[in-house]
Formats: sequence, C-alpha cells, structure tokens
Amino acid sequence: MAKKVKPADETKKTVVRRVKASDDKKPAKKTTPTKKAVTVNGGDKPKKKGLLSSFFGYFTGAWHELRQVRWPSRRATWGMTGALLAFTGIFIGFILVIDLVFENLFKLILGN
Repeated sequence: MAKKVKPADETKKTVVRRVKASDDKKPAKKTTPTKKAVTVNGGDKPKKKGLLSSFFGYFTGAWHELRQVRWPSRRATWGMTGALLAFTGIFIGFILVIDLVFENLFKLILGN
C-alpha cells in the first residue's frame, strides 16, 4: 500500500497579493513615422468618375457580391421554410391561448 506524503510545512498560509489599477500613470504616446500621401496621376485630387460609370459600377459590384453568396440547397430551403411555418403556428397558438385567458380573466374581474 502506498504511503501518503505530507507537505514539508503544512502551517504556512498562502499569501494573496491584491493589485489595484490606478490612473496615476499615463501611458506614453507612441510615435509612428508619417507617410507621404499617394496621389493619383501625379495630381492633388483623385480622378473623378462619371455618373454613368458610377451607376454601372454599383451594379457590377452587386453582381460580384451575389456570385460570392453560398446559396442553400433546395432541401435546406424547404427545411427552413417548414421550421418557419411550424414556429409561426406555435406562436399563433400561444397568442390565442393567452388572449382567451385574459378575456376570461377580465370577464371574471368585471363581472360580465
């Protein structure tokens, strides 16, 4: 049978040191090297797009985003539709029960 080993000094208590946060010391500001601004076409202002270019650019970007969407399968879509209809039915039933309870409660209170 194994012997139980006792610690060398059982009378020592664990010392807990509490550290408090203080706002006495402010953090040093970090300095970052500044970069020169990059200009388009060597000018000061960026090149402006025309109204027609912006209009078609919007739809081109929207089409690009639509192509990145991962659409659910037909089976997953029907599953989510079924879950939505089941939840709606349960919620309608809950509201109807609560309505009947309150209707009877008010009739009891008002004595009608």
